[in-house]
Amino acid sequence: MSQTSSLSKIHFISIGGSVMHNLAIELHLKGLMVTGSDDEIYEPSASRLAKYELLPAVTGWFPEKITADLDAVILGMHARQDNPELARARELGIKVYSYPEYIFEQSQNKQRVVIAGSHGKTTITSMVLHVLKYNNRNFNYLVGAQIEGFDNMVRLSEDAPLIVIEGDEYFTSPIDPTPKFMHYQPHIALISGIAWDHFNVFPTWESYVKQFELLADSLPKAGAIIFDETDDMLDVIGQKERPDVTSTPYNVHPNKIVDGKTILITSEQGEVPVLVFGSHNMKNISGAREICERLGITDEGFYKAISSFKGASKRLELLGSSDSVNIYRDFAHAPSKVEATTTALKEQFPERSLVACAELHTFSSLNKAFLTQYRRKLKSADIAVVYYNPLTLEHKRLESLSEEDIRTAFKRDDLKVFTDSAELVSFLKSLTWEDANLLMMSSGTFGGLDLKKLADEILA
Repeated sequence: MSQTSSLSKIHFISIGGSVMHNLAIELHLKGLMVTGSDDEIYEPSASRLAKYELLPAVTGWFPEKITADLDAVILGMHARQDNPELARARELGIKVYSYPEYIFEQSQNKQRVVIAGSHGKTTITSMVLHVLKYNNRNFNYLVGAQIEGFDNMVRLSEDAPLIVIEGDEYFTSPIDPTPKFMHYQPHIALISGIAWDHFNVFPTWESYVKQFELLADSLPKAGAIIFDETDDMLDVIGQKERPDVTSTPYNVHPNKIVDGKTILITSEQGEVPVLVFGSHNMKNISGAREICERLGITDEGFYKAISSFKGASKRLELLGSSDSVNIYRDFAHAPSKVEATTTALKEQFPERSLVACAELHTFSSLNKAFLTQYRRKLKSADIAVVYYNPLTLEHKRLESLSEEDIRTAFKRDDLKVFTDSAELVSFLKSLTWEDANLLMMSSGTFGGLDLKKLADEILA
């Protein structure tokens, strides 16, 4: 029994976050009394909270919501250090958790698997969950995207012997600069790759790499580290001698592409067709398989399950298709992700021309000093497009960018650059769509575009 299982009344400061709102829903479903506040709540968080009557009636911070009868407060990263509700909780001596600390408290007596890395961690976590569910295993989880077959992104139960957690390297909360994944204290850790893309949080490459080294060094006796050996930096971290810790490297899963479909080549299960593609996903499958093997899933059980895995939400998600055109959206925003996704699509359909659009939306991607990290990252695209919203630059208080700055940074003279989403749509609709694929990459919304509607219009 975890020591917080007796808690019955919990308040969320910054309830609208992607993990925070899912955790709030899970605790509500477990029968706890849950309240929350936030100064802005976007979709889909707002609708999902409203469905369970957890959506705050008014946005903003209200210290009067923090009452002495609360058992705990869970503090989200979106709040600031001087948050008035946080100040009130401290004044009243109420226990304040970040969500990683709370998840750990709830899973102290479970086997803990943490999946980390700059890219691929959501997909690998999703693959592992899909395989465990297919094989009727009892498990808890925390994942960063919606997955088919799972209602919520967080599951906490008393009886599950295992929890699988997607762990990121960002700061834990406004009052705790520890990377989130350090709080989970994993028995098994997978690191999928290291690509510096958080310029605003880790100003140097060295400080960024250090976080993953700390995670690997924190593993207990009889622990295991699983890592992508094709990543030079990670190979050094993974191969480091650690007494009583098992080190397992993985690589691209053997596969072949036949008529735009990927087939895994296995020694004992024969050829296994899968629904995901790209060498990055073939690595993700290998990493997921290593974890599942450690959790007692047979190869037969793994391959049967993985053949029906459709991918996590917004990860190379097919928005629409015809006989000669496929339209995808992908969460790719960091340079390494933009390159991997674009390359994957070109390799899957080499005869089709590829139109790849990337939105610069994050603090790092819009920073002139960081922009050069995108050099040649769109080289696999036949037509390469970059979109950014000048208002986002203003909002983030960053130096303005010119079209020439972006072309120079991407090292591509024929790069099309748009700052108006309507003009971007007009351009895309003006192209000839036959034997061509469209890829829309962003962690944003391309200035509020309805991408599904755009896909339908292009295919029409």
